[in-house]
Amino acid sequence: MEKLQFEFTLLPSSDGKSNILCITSIGTPDSKVYAIPEELQGVSHHKTLCSTTSFTKVKNSLKKRYQKRRIWITLSKELSETYLDADNNIQFNDQYLEEISIEKSLTGNTLPTETERLEKIFVRFLENTQTSSNKQQNLKNIAEKFVIEKFTTRNPNASQWIEMFEKECIRCDVTTDESKIEVLRLFLDKSCLDWYNSMIIKLSMNSDWSQWKDKFCHSFINKGWNPVIYALSFKYKEGLLVDYAMRKEKLLLEMRKSIDTDTLIDIIAAGLPEFILNKIDRESLKDTVDLFNELGKYEHLMNRRSRITPRKYENQKYVSKNEEKSPCKICDKLNKGTRYHPEATCWCRSNENGQVKKRDYKHVNNSVIEAELITDQKNEL
Repeated sequence: MEKLQFEFTLLPSSDGKSNILCITSIGTPDSKVYAIPEELQGVSHHKTLCSTTSFTKVKNSLKKRYQKRRIWITLSKELSETYLDADNNIQFNDQYLEEISIEKSLTGNTLPTETERLEKIFVRFLENTQTSSNKQQNLKNIAEKFVIEKFTTRNPNASQWIEMFEKECIRCDVTTDESKIEVLRLFLDKSCLDWYNSMIIKLSMNSDWSQWKDKFCHSFINKGWNPVIYALSFKYKEGLLVDYAMRKEKLLLEMRKSIDTDTLIDIIAAGLPEFILNKIDRESLKDTVDLFNELGKYEHLMNRRSRITPRKYENQKYVSKNEEKSPCKICDKLNKGTRYHPEATCWCRSNENGQVKKRDYKHVNNSVIEAELITDQKNEL
């Protein structure tokens, strides 16, 4: 024979922690295959074969456990003496190898042995595990590209949100129903994850996306008026004017996306302070961006108003901080020292008869105190 086909397989070692390159079988040009005993499969027993250039290439080709390569190798004098006897019988290490019986299927393909079937199942399991892990990582990377906020139960328009979600799926090339269902989980708030888990039990991951969309809209539809009233009555209180305007625009668009631009501008402007609103020309506003630019011009007015010291009322009169710190004239006149308190509440203030008000003292029966003192002295004796 001029050549033989050697099957190289990367198998686990006895401890299972490392891999060993093995030669599991030898094939002949007449389609016969001979198995090598398990104790002689390690390449350390095939030193003559390891010295060939083909072995080096095979060694570099096998990276994962249970990978295989079948290589035809031209027999040199040393290889021929190692694997063939004088009559061209397959041998190794002074023993003849057992021929493996191969049954033909109807399609002409060979049926694998039990060991090979188990190996293929194991390899397929590893590939599926790695594919699933890579798929999860890819979905997370894709989800980071989505320009959409997480859905919460406070969102007033579930159907509008799910439409935006579908548009983002198209933009980020998430086309399959299963992928859409998996990505949806990443954009649900904690309170909505219970709904998602229950839908997994009811519909499973292999269901149609249209079913999930229909269930989503029916589950989170908001029939109350609270979100609408909150969006319409939202007014400026403090902070930047532009922040208020952007916040209210978002609330109104979440309430109804189809609202026209002029109505949107009018409702936003209705919540502004009146002195700011009177400075803005309504006819010059063609878009909400124009309103934002106008509000930016008057931010300094709001900052100046926030620095004004508030005044307190006292007997229907304005009282500033400096006035609060003035000393009481009644105490100063009576030589009671310098005291800081309102004169209206001064206890030295004269009554209508010109007499100084006296503090109310609590009167106690002296006989009761005397009896208690006598009792205490007896107890001490």
